[in-house]
Amino acid sequence: VRTRTGGMAASGGPQQCVSRVQLTISCRSLLDRDMLTKSDPFCVLFIECDKQWMEVARTETIKNTLCPDFSRKLVMEYRFEEVQKLKFALFDEDAPSAKLVDHDFLGEITSTLGQIVSHRTLTRPLLMQDDRPAGRGTITISAEEITDNRIITLSMAGRKLDKMDLFGKSDPYLEIYKQSPDGTWMLVHRTEVVRNTLDPTWKPFTLHLQVLCNGDLEKNINAVCYDWDRHGSPDLIGEFYANIIRLKEATGSMEVVEFECINNKKKQKKKSYKNSGIIICKSCKISRDYTFLDYIFGGCQLHFTVGIDFTASNGNPRDASSLHYISPTGMNDYLAAIWAVGQIIQDYDTDKLFPALGFGAQLPPDCKVHHDFALNFNPSNPFCTGIEGIVAAYHFCLQNIRLYGPTNFSPIINHVASFAHTASGSASASEYYVLLIITDGVISDMEATREAIVKASRLPMSVIIVGVGNADFEAMEVLDSDDRVLTAPSGEAATRDIVQFVPFRQFRSVDRLLINKAAKEELAKSVLAELPGQVVQYFRQRNLSP
Repeated sequence: VRTRTGGMAASGGPQQCVSRVQLTISCRSLLDRDMLTKSDPFCVLFIECDKQWMEVARTETIKNTLCPDFSRKLVMEYRFEEVQKLKFALFDEDAPSAKLVDHDFLGEITSTLGQIVSHRTLTRPLLMQDDRPAGRGTITISAEEITDNRIITLSMAGRKLDKMDLFGKSDPYLEIYKQSPDGTWMLVHRTEVVRNTLDPTWKPFTLHLQVLCNGDLEKNINAVCYDWDRHGSPDLIGEFYANIIRLKEATGSMEVVEFECINNKKKQKKKSYKNSGIIICKSCKISRDYTFLDYIFGGCQLHFTVGIDFTASNGNPRDASSLHYISPTGMNDYLAAIWAVGQIIQDYDTDKLFPALGFGAQLPPDCKVHHDFALNFNPSNPFCTGIEGIVAAYHFCLQNIRLYGPTNFSPIINHVASFAHTASGSASASEYYVLLIITDGVISDMEATREAIVKASRLPMSVIIVGVGNADFEAMEVLDSDDRVLTAPSGEAATRDIVQFVPFRQFRSVDRLLINKAAKEELAKSVLAELPGQVVQYFRQRNLSP
């Protein structure tokens, strides 16, 4: 007997019903919060954990509309035996900020994932936070179980598209639709806009085959090309229909597939009308969408390294106000973070040997400042046995160093990246490196850190940053580039987001100790939330199967 997640179920025992569910969101008649144009809405999904709302995911922002159809799908694990309470909140984007307080609130609803799954498509009126109606605004959420793990990657372009702008060419983008069982067409993907061109090349995009065509390669999809308009509704350039079998003829290189882009209104008006340009499928590849557990079961090892901030801003370790002060219970913020994260990570590393590093301290005997040193003072063998070994090395180190500064991240990131670089030459998905940095303050070498992270984004490596204390961690949000691409000072862009930042203060009580076991679990969950996806993304980019 197999569970829905593919693991073996104990004979005669209870089976967990866990499925991956994809949510598609659209809204109608949203509040208009902008003076000269319409709202720029995006949707945020929250899940209730211990009576608190935790953000799970966001859609993209759609400019200048009160009736958005979001193309970014939100994927969740559906657990039949749990009540998974969700909140969908709409905002009008007002600034390039990840903080929701910087945007105008447009309304929200609460529901359970079970309700959405049972309805398949759920439409509700949006409410303000005092339960008043949010105007005439509504939200529609459609749920679809993902059972087919095949994915399709398409690379699309256009040639000689119609000129739609008076003082320019066109600003074309594509929308891809699939046909629902009731005959209606549902948006499944929207490309980026390519500005001022009649010959666009859009970025390659990947979709679940089930999402695109319900897994039926003979089923038609509809590709619609629009001209984007900054201050109004988009203009239709044209469209075409095709099935995946036809698209698969585009194998890349010289083998492309071309489709006439037809605008039926123009075709009916002009007898001489031929087409509104050509849409080109440059390549179409179908592969398997392996999961994090597929790679773990395939033998991938997670190598865990911890880096600890020993700068003077932490305070004198002998003073009870210091972040490095060890309480009578034997804990402080640094130790709590090490235990919470390490106890999970260590299960994915067979030898349980973890490098433990420090930065920002003066070391004996010459009192020189070091930004990449072994906690056990053995640079040739910085490994500690298990999380207990890291904790013991931390205690030993704290008694033999002097806290100093500045707060430089780049040396320790580059240290771990050197090992990840060696692993990147492997032809198998066998190794991935995780660096946990625990820090109390503002980064001193921000430019060098950005450079190091951008380079590391090409390697089998992730960086987790836990901020302790009450400092301003706004710079950390820049590194944790969930909604924008991180760039180095040179302008080079990261190939993927490898940083997860979590402020520790969200999980501790006023006496700076974790409240209970549940709080520890929530800390670990928040810190490690993005890691499985980052592991899968790296190996997928390298075309490495488990």
